[in-house]
Amino acid sequence: MKPLPQRAFEFLDLAPGVGDLLEEVQEGLRSTPKYLPSKYFYDKRGSELFERITELPGYYLTRSELDILQDFAPAITKAMGRQCYLVELGSGNCMKTRFLLDTLEDPVAYAPVDICASTLRNAAATLHREYPRLELLPVCADFTRPFPLPKPHVSPRRTVIYFGGSTVGNFTPRQTVPLLEIMASALGQGGVLLVGIDLKKDPRILHRAYNDARGITAAFNLNLLVRINRELDADFQLDCFRHYAFYNPTKSRVEMHLVSTRDQSVTIDGESFSFHRGESILTEYSCKYRMDDFVQLAQDAGFQLRERWTDRRGHFGLLYLEVAEN
Repeated sequence: MKPLPQRAFEFLDLAPGVGDLLEEVQEGLRSTPKYLPSKYFYDKRGSELFERITELPGYYLTRSELDILQDFAPAITKAMGRQCYLVELGSGNCMKTRFLLDTLEDPVAYAPVDICASTLRNAAATLHREYPRLELLPVCADFTRPFPLPKPHVSPRRTVIYFGGSTVGNFTPRQTVPLLEIMASALGQGGVLLVGIDLKKDPRILHRAYNDARGITAAFNLNLLVRINRELDADFQLDCFRHYAFYNPTKSRVEMHLVSTRDQSVTIDGESFSFHRGESILTEYSCKYRMDDFVQLAQDAGFQLRERWTDRRGHFGLLYLEVAEN
């Protein structure tokens, strides 16, 4: 790979503004039941807390995906082929992607996409030091909405979207098909989606993953209110809300909530929102799948399954999906 003729990397900042945050927060709190978009967890503090969550003994998801990448990265990247353009949605600190970058043959570029600008800038700077000849095209954006993908200097033979970390589980199955359809359209025929899914398992394992004894997950959940207070001048009283997460077996998902501990009201941009004692704000879904059920969703969205891998305990799955021929 020839050294790049231009600067280290170009940072494309398409992050949602305060107006977007205000609109979506007010829309969620006007709804019945109330909710807040989970994508807004990831400000600087939220991203730092999430990294600490991934290191907790009970949080198996990141370790399980890392085990898959460690065991199967050569097979995965061989399937991707030479001179691919790797795009990662929800890249975070890009830790897992190194397994792919280390084994890919002559990749033309890597575009990490994340909603937190500070996390993305730090990760891109570190990657540039570690992979100085790789073209980096970081994009700070909300990937749930259409955004322009940067074009590499060298035309790729294939574009690959890596959608790891079970982030797809934050969407309901009904929401997942349209999201995958958007990805299939962006990739075009022959494009590849490498997607991570959390597989169904003992609910006790799930409970430990989302209710750690150290309270880091609770702090992560409550930080969403801290952010809203700071950026929207709201007046949430943090000690009047508590973290609550549970597995909903009828929906096959973990639900994370913030529960009001008393009757109260909160004001955001002049609008008042009332809460009864025990009323909750839904902050996140994390859907759990049987492998074949998710494959069917992917097929409904225009993908064909080419390969699948799981960790040794069968906790997590990584699927290699290709855009189907018309």
